[in-house]
Formats: sequence, structure tokens, C-alpha cells
Amino acid sequence: MNENFSKMNVRVLSAEDYARALEAGRRPHHADYYAMWSSLLGGVVTDGALMQVPLDDHVVHRGDGVFDTFKCVRGAAYNLDAHLVRLMHSAAGIGLEWKPGMDDIRRLTLETLRVAGKEECSGRVMLSRGPGGFGVNPYESIGTQLYIVVYKMGKPFMTQHPEGARVMRSKVPPKPGFWAGIKNCNYLPNVMMKREAVDNGVDFVLGYDDEGHLTEGAVENAGIVTQKGVLVFPELKNILAGTTMLRVMAMASEMRGVVKDVEVRGITEAEVEDAAELLIVGTTLNVVAGVVYGGKLIGNGCPGPVWRVLNEALEADMTRNPAMRTEYNPQKT
Repeated sequence: MNENFSKMNVRVLSAEDYARALEAGRRPHHADYYAMWSSLLGGVVTDGALMQVPLDDHVVHRGDGVFDTFKCVRGAAYNLDAHLVRLMHSAAGIGLEWKPGMDDIRRLTLETLRVAGKEECSGRVMLSRGPGGFGVNPYESIGTQLYIVVYKMGKPFMTQHPEGARVMRSKVPPKPGFWAGIKNCNYLPNVMMKREAVDNGVDFVLGYDDEGHLTEGAVENAGIVTQKGVLVFPELKNILAGTTMLRVMAMASEMRGVVKDVEVRGITEAEVEDAAELLIVGTTLNVVAGVVYGGKLIGNGCPGPVWRVLNEALEADMTRNPAMRTEYNPQKT
């Protein structure tokens, strides 16, 4: 045994020592975490350093849980119910149940947003298998837990990059259809896709299934505008049903003259390369114009007219459509 190692002393922390260690470990990014509700605590904390999940919660050591993320604009949660419906669908897919139901999650989410006191923010709702043991058996946990966190919202992509996005094909294997449709907390493939984008100096990567059809990005949906002016998004069988994507499709269907039609079908890489416009959509992103794919220009290499109209329509929907806005009256601090 190494002599130096054998002489090391491991400090055993008391509860008081632990509290002091948390305080000493405070970091600048904690200021971006506004509030967290925890079913284990039975309340909300607003100190970012205290927003923690037990190590033995199966969501930590097995990824056994589901989540959904939404955004808040001008004091209202946008399209909240669509996110919560998807959360409950994901939970049912892996046998998780929050017995008080979706209305209870909705109520707690709005209360947490009020406490956070921010008009512009992001919210994430997570259902976990719960703490209890370090095995793979889901029945060893004490039961489903709910965590709701409110944090600083990222800026829409095109406000930071008005020239548009650089995109390439991903080499990361796509998720099988069943798992692609469940927004679960095992996001390793998504992480590897984002790493791939960063390592290759592009903004986004896009996946393709075994049939050669477009799937999705790391946390984004993608579609095209064909040379004939048809807006096309992939079938839902191998992708997550993105709330922003579905909303954009619904709005486009009602806009005469913006696109000739809206379709859902398989999209080949050749069609992406030949597209008049490449659109990438997501909760934080809004609508993004992909202007370079695999080193080649999409269209004339500039954000196109369909992108512009759809992004403006989405922004208006967020701020002016009462049917899509859930007000929560943030507390002033």
C-alpha cells in the first residue's frame, strides 16, 4: 500500500459540518437557480446551493425518471398544459404515477413560479422513481417523487446568431422509437450529440433512423421547407413529439400563402440538402434557420422567409395569445 495513502485521514462530517460545506461550496451559477419545490422536503427552497436530489434516488444512479421543460415569458408559462400532458405520458410509459394527478403538478408548478418571482425564466418538472437503494430494481425505492425547478432562461438562438445555424449529420445511433417518444432522464445519447456538435464546430447535429429518415437533434426537432414550398416534419414514430414543433405546424396550417401545405412524413438526407429552408425548433430556441448543412449552403445560405414568418408568429403566440399563456403573478422580491 502506498505509504502516503495509508496515512490519509478522511474527515467525517456532522450535519452542521455538512451545512457549512454547502455554504463554502456556493458557486456563481447558483444565482441562476431561482426556486425548487421538492416532494421530499414538502416545500420550496430559493437558495441554489440547497437545490439537491438524494444520491440514492433512482433518477440519479439509474436515470429512472421523466421530465419536461417549459419557458415563461412576461409572467406567464407558455403552452404549459402541453408540457404537463407529455410529462404524464412519459411517466405512464415507464410505470411512474403521481397519485394526486396532473392538476396537482400544475398547481405546484405555478406556486413555485410565483415564489421564484421572475417574469422571464425556464421551468423543469421531474418525476423520479424516488430514493431507496442503489440497485436496478425500481420497487426498492420509497415511491415516486416530484421536483420542480425554476431557473434562468437561455436566449433564443437567432437573437445571438442572426446569420443562422451550422448543422451536420450526427454519428450517434438514434434512440429506438419507444424510447424516443418518452422524455426520460437517461439523456446520454443527447449529451453525446451535443458534444459532437461542439467538437465539430457546428451549432446542431441531426440524427437519422435505420431507414435513412431524419429524426431529431440533441434537444431539438427539425423539419424542412421543400423547393415547392411545403413544410415537412418527421413522423412521430422515431422522435419526441416536440411541443414547439407541434405548435409551429398548427400555426403554419392556418397561414395561407406562407407555405403551400404542411406534411408529416419521412425526410431523407438528400431532401434536407436540397431544401429551400431547414428549420430547427425547440422550447428555448424558438425557430432557428439552418443555413449550412454538412458544409453546404441551404438555399442561398441566409435565413429564409418561412423561418421569419413562423418565428415571428411563435413569439407573438407566446406574448399575446391568452389561450397559450398561464399567468402566475410572480412575487416581487
